[in-house]
Amino acid sequence: MRVYIGADHAGYELKNHLVSWLKEHGHEVTDCGPFVYDAEDDYPAFVLRAAEGVADDPGSLGVVIGGSGNGEQIAANKVRGIRAALAWSEETARLAREHNDANVVSVGARMHSLDESTRFVEVFLSTRYSGAERHSRRIAQLAAYETIGQLPPLPEN
Repeated sequence: MRVYIGADHAGYELKNHLVSWLKEHGHEVTDCGPFVYDAEDDYPAFVLRAAEGVADDPGSLGVVIGGSGNGEQIAANKVRGIRAALAWSEETARLAREHNDANVVSVGARMHSLDESTRFVEVFLSTRYSGAERHSRRIAQLAAYETIGQLPPLPEN
């Protein structure tokens, strides 16, 4: 699988670890940076490139990393066609793919151990979207809002 990965200074070490881990596990990795540690760098420069890579490469997935992962998730979700989810457990990583068909996972490097973070990415990459009608309907509503600004209808009750 092709995986695009980007981080900031807080996620720099975890990103480097994951690039190696992903390659060792047979994934084709595009490292969007950073390539040197800079405590003053800004995550959008790296995360937006990773998210754009995923958006432009159907079938690929992305990993974005920061201190908490919150800003990185927000940034990735600004790219049309991206559904980024913050994983803080194996279950949230699995559900992001299974229920939301997320194509980018965000991880907080300061929130989890190296082993936990790696496991979240492993679970995310190995889980398939369920394709359940209710999930597909919701994703289609989000896509309609994202592309043409159409709000979903309110329930009739």
